Amino acid sequence: MADLSELPLSVRLLVATYRWRRVDPVPWTPLGKPLAVARVALVTSAGLVPPGEARFDETVRGGDWSHRWIAAGADLAALSESHRSESWDHSGVAADRNLALPLDRLRELAAAGRVGEVAPRHASIMGSITAPARLLARTAPAIVEGLLADRVDAAALVPV
Repeated sequence: MADLSELPLSVRLLVATYRWRRVDPVPWTPLGKPLAVARVALVTSAGLVPPGEARFDETVRGGDWSHRWIAAGADLAALSESHRSESWDHSGVAADRNLALPLDRLRELAAAGRVGEVAPRHASIMGSITAPARLLARTAPAIVEGLLADRVDAAALVPV
């Protein structure tokens, strides 16, 4: 993790003046079945986009709160990354998309019987959203609805 002094001045000023939101803890829901028989999805905040789909809009004030679905069989190298933040080094994700969406690792876990199966699709949002109200009110419920429709038992959140 970067030290604050290593970040651009604009990011340091944003962190110093940002009105942080208080989020009450979400009740924990235990997994109702062994992971070895569960259908698992991934949700990343890396702003990954499948080929042919619109990139996340970096000009949206407060952050683009939309989401993209990524198919289970997606070629990770073909995904574009449109995360707007300057607060992290994008080179690792550029070299290996599994750092932000460990789909190959999830496939390996399923093949080894450690998880039941890979969900048919996974969700991507753009992180660094400074105005998260629409993300919380619209995007998160839409993602949950989609994962429930896919009969997903567990979702691993991969923050970037």
